[in-house]
Amino acid sequence: MAADALAIIPGAVLRNLADKLYEKRKNAALEIEGIIKQLSTAGEHEKIAAVIGLLTSDFAMSPQANHRKQGGLIGLAAVTVGLTSEAAQHLELIVPPVLNAFLDQDSRVRYYACEALYNIAKVVRGDFIIYFNKIFDALCKLSADSDANVQSAAHLLDRLVKDIVTESDQFSIEEFIPLLRERMNVLNPYVRQFLVGWITVLDSVPDIDMLGFLPDFLDGLFNMLSDNSHEIRQQADAALSEFLQEIKNSPNVDYGRMAEILVRRAGSDDEFTRLTSITWINEFVKLGGEQLVPYYADILGAILPCISDEEEKIRVVARETNEELRAMKSDQTEGFDIGAILIIAERELNSEHEATRIEALHWFSTLLVRNRTEFLGYLEGIFEPLLNALSDPSDAAYNHASSVIQSLGEEDINVKFLVQLDKLIRLLETPVFAYLRLQLLEPGKHTWLLKTLYGLLMLLPQICKDRVNRDKHAVDLSVVIL
Repeated sequence: MAADALAIIPGAVLRNLADKLYEKRKNAALEIEGIIKQLSTAGEHEKIAAVIGLLTSDFAMSPQANHRKQGGLIGLAAVTVGLTSEAAQHLELIVPPVLNAFLDQDSRVRYYACEALYNIAKVVRGDFIIYFNKIFDALCKLSADSDANVQSAAHLLDRLVKDIVTESDQFSIEEFIPLLRERMNVLNPYVRQFLVGWITVLDSVPDIDMLGFLPDFLDGLFNMLSDNSHEIRQQADAALSEFLQEIKNSPNVDYGRMAEILVRRAGSDDEFTRLTSITWINEFVKLGGEQLVPYYADILGAILPCISDEEEKIRVVARETNEELRAMKSDQTEGFDIGAILIIAERELNSEHEATRIEALHWFSTLLVRNRTEFLGYLEGIFEPLLNALSDPSDAAYNHASSVIQSLGEEDINVKFLVQLDKLIRLLETPVFAYLRLQLLEPGKHTWLLKTLYGLLMLLPQICKDRVNRDKHAVDLSVVIL
């Protein structure tokens, strides 16, 4: 094949194509373009393939001097221009060596690869799309190239590729998303700008459903909110704001997968990321409906700590979201897991922040009122944290914990309840709660504790009379001593 090509392209043209001077290489490429036009008109596609093979093996992929590689790249672009509408059938031979040149150590070779691919893309337009993922991957790397000229050439090529994609009906978003998702983890600021730029452009195309794939790259966008570059933070925020607006206007949204991401990001060390996450969660709680029921516990776990955030904006949104969530009525048939929510509320009772502890107790009260039967099924596990809350330094937390415990008796006393109550009293007598019993020596400081224990004693039936009297006398004695 190489021999055939040597018979087609004059030796002088091939020598000039490998010359150190750019003008000679350019003139040689123009001659090749003319030869290819003639071959294309004559339908000599085997000869054209032979020429492409020669330009690839002896020039573009040559281990020799880099100007020879540059000549090969210019030559491949010239072949494409010469083929015009016939170029598509030869792309599988033309494009791979050009893409390979993007990895060359010589910045000039990389530059000419960008120029060559630009000229190829201008000719073939939509037929170019089948190589989109490979081209995108190459451009992603070139966007962070160490050479400024290569970066500029890559940006020009990038703009052209964007134009081609937005006007094409062959672009496959399904094939592209896995690559985008993988690249979203890159930390380089130039790459991040490149990625956000593509996300924004693709989202602007009516026929491309970027919102449907948002869960695949949402975490990456949120990660960019804490970038050191103000410009990148702004671009990521603008993209997120646009997607949130689309979510509000869309009837079909996968809230669940995104809720998991938002919950993680709500615990970020970065204030802006926390605020954006909790704002999204707030909108999701309003919009998500039944889709979010299985995620209530996770969402609550994100909201409660933010209620005590140092940033007022975050506290305000978190409180509003907490009230919205608590106002929703759900049952187990919708996937409502009271046990998971109780675990979160119990965990947040240990928070160092009073506001979070009080809201956690509010949740105990809410669940006891709304899901009393299910709540009582978890009684044994939550008695201890509620009793600990009676010793909270906050008067409000005394009050809420006391209200929850006392309201346990606001129904007919049955055997199951009495068994649980008996376990509670035995628990109070263990060494673990010695500190609680000692607090009875200061009833003036621990009013709610005293009041609660009296309330529990009053719930015991007459058959426990001796024990009631003994415990009641113990409490009375503590009061008398003081």
